[in-house]
Amino acid sequence: MAENNRAIPFCIKLAEVVIRIEPMFDYMKEYCQEYITEEQAAFAVRTEPEDIAFERERSRKEAEREGSPVMEFSDAYLETLAVYRQIAERLPMLDTLLFHGSVIAVDGAGYLFTAKSGTGKSTHTRLWREQFGNRAVMVNDDKPLLKITEDGVAAYGTPWNGKHRLSTNISVPLKAICVLTRDTVNHIEEIGPGEAYQMLLQQTYRPMDKASMVQTLKLIDGIMKNTRFYRLGCNRNKEAAKIAFEGMNGGLA
Repeated sequence: MAENNRAIPFCIKLAEVVIRIEPMFDYMKEYCQEYITEEQAAFAVRTEPEDIAFERERSRKEAEREGSPVMEFSDAYLETLAVYRQIAERLPMLDTLLFHGSVIAVDGAGYLFTAKSGTGKSTHTRLWREQFGNRAVMVNDDKPLLKITEDGVAAYGTPWNGKHRLSTNISVPLKAICVLTRDTVNHIEEIGPGEAYQMLLQQTYRPMDKASMVQTLKLIDGIMKNTRFYRLGCNRNKEAAKIAFEGMNGGLA
C-alpha cells in the first residue's frame, strides 16, 4: 500500500545496478516503465517536497542564465529530475557516471556525441539512423550512464532520454566520444587529452558529495585511458553522419 498517499515504491535497473524508488507521484513509475525489475535493490532513493522545490528553483535559474523563458513544470515531472539527481550522487561509488550527450550504436559499438544545448546532438544522431538504417540503435538521446571498468567504458540507456524520449534498455561498449560544433563544411579530427578532459569535466554530472566527486574525477581518468576523442564540425546534411563514422573508424564505412 502507498504510504500517506505517496505512490507505491518500485525498483529499476540502471547500468547493472538495482535501485528502489520511493516516489511521491505515480508518474515516476510510468516514466521508468522499461527499466522496472523485481531484483533486490542495492540502495534506495526517496523524494520529498523540498526536492521538488530545489528542482523548480534550479530550472528557473538555468532559464534565466540562458536567457530562455521560464517554463512551468509539474511536480510530477520535477520529481523525475530529483530522482535522477539522487541516483547520480550515488553511482560514482559503483564506477558509473551520468553524462550529458546522445549515444547511438552502429554494429554494436557506441558513439557518444556531446555539445552545448541547442547545438544539434539529437539532429546529428537522427542523421546516423537515416544513414545506417537497421545497423543503428539509439541508446540514449540525453543523459546516458557510463560504467568504467578495467576493460573499457560501457554506455547504458536510461529513462532520462530527452524530449523525444529516445532510448533502448541496452548497454554497448563505447568506442568514441565526439564534441559537436556547427559548420558549413563537414570535417572531423581527433582531439588531445587536454581538450578532452575539459569536455568530460563539463559534461559529466558533478556530485555535491565530496567523496563521490573525488571518485568522479578518478572515473574521468578511466574514460581518458579507454576512449578516443574527436571534434566534429558539421552541417545538417546526411553526409555529416558518414564523415563522422568514417573519421572514428579509420575511413571504414
